[in-house]
Amino acid sequence: MSELSLSYSGYVCVPYLHNDDSAKLREYLVQSDNIKKMYFVTGTFSNESIPYFSDSTNHYLLAKFKDDAQMSKDLVTFNQDKTAFMFNVNDDLFQREVQGETNFVSVYYLEDVDEGEDLQQIANLLLKRDKIEIAWMGNMDTFCLNPAKFTFPYSANIVVIEVASQKSYQSLKKYCDQTRRDINRKGLVMTNLMNLSVLDQIK
Repeated sequence: MSELSLSYSGYVCVPYLHNDDSAKLREYLVQSDNIKKMYFVTGTFSNESIPYFSDSTNHYLLAKFKDDAQMSKDLVTFNQDKTAFMFNVNDDLFQREVQGETNFVSVYYLEDVDEGEDLQQIANLLLKRDKIEIAWMGNMDTFCLNPAKFTFPYSANIVVIEVASQKSYQSLKKYCDQTRRDINRKGLVMTNLMNLSVLDQIK
């Protein structure tokens, strides 16, 4: 009897280096049936995460994928000398209709979390923020031709929130920072990993 392998959906965030390899990857993702949506984004890393990802760049392709196994194969095929990130959804905290298009994605990590009560508390606090349309918990895989100097220790506890608003990057960053502080005041240590600001929707 063969085992049923579960597939997970999520986000992939790959460096766009404005060269031929990046152009080929972009074209491949646009044509891939595994990609539901794709954006051209600017990426900003927090002071806490920069030591782990010192090879970060300014521009990324951010794509929503359906199947993590296929996405992993693609990232190995198109591996680059800058780190690509794959975020797999394990738990949907919530989804709801919010006016406007997604234009800001903020990624966090939890240093210590109880998957029951703590996650429910985080979900309840995020629900109070009316610009957040989707929040989910998952894990992170990274792909890079060059080995990292330090191993990122919190890859299993990633929180991703999607914000729909036409406000500026600075305004939305403050909005998400305040949300994170509200959660931390409850004794849950949630730290920003990166912020992704949508410049253009490609697919």
